[in-house]
Amino acid sequence: MKDKKGFTVIELMVVGVFAALLLIIFFIQKSNVDAMNRDDDRKTAINAMYYALEEYFYPKNGYYPAEINEEILPVIDPALFTDPLGMNLGVDGSSYSYEVANCNSNNECREFTLRAALEKEDAYIKKGKK
Repeated sequence: MKDKKGFTVIELMVVGVFAALLLIIFFIQKSNVDAMNRDDDRKTAINAMYYALEEYFYPKNGYYPAEINEEILPVIDPALFTDPLGMNLGVDGSSYSYEVANCNSNNECREFTLRAALEKEDAYIKKGKK
């Protein structure tokens, strides 16, 4: 009998299927990790807006604004008003929302809720303390 060198078709197919399964698992996990990172970015942005309202705007003015943006809260990075998918706060489709309550005719509000829609968890919500 001759000694044959090389791989059989079956062996090559098994290795190919195994490699394909590893790639599928890798891309599924990468997608999950990317979504969790976007969720962390959303939480960071909501926390920055919250603390800017509580520690900067409210003590200075005695009320919360009817809307927020980079002019009203200049103490935070303007990029934080844009969600990880490129939508600005207050725009339809944005994962960020700012809702106010108990406002007077001058748009001076006593309550607010900041909300971020997350991909891997329930919504992240921060409410005003005052």
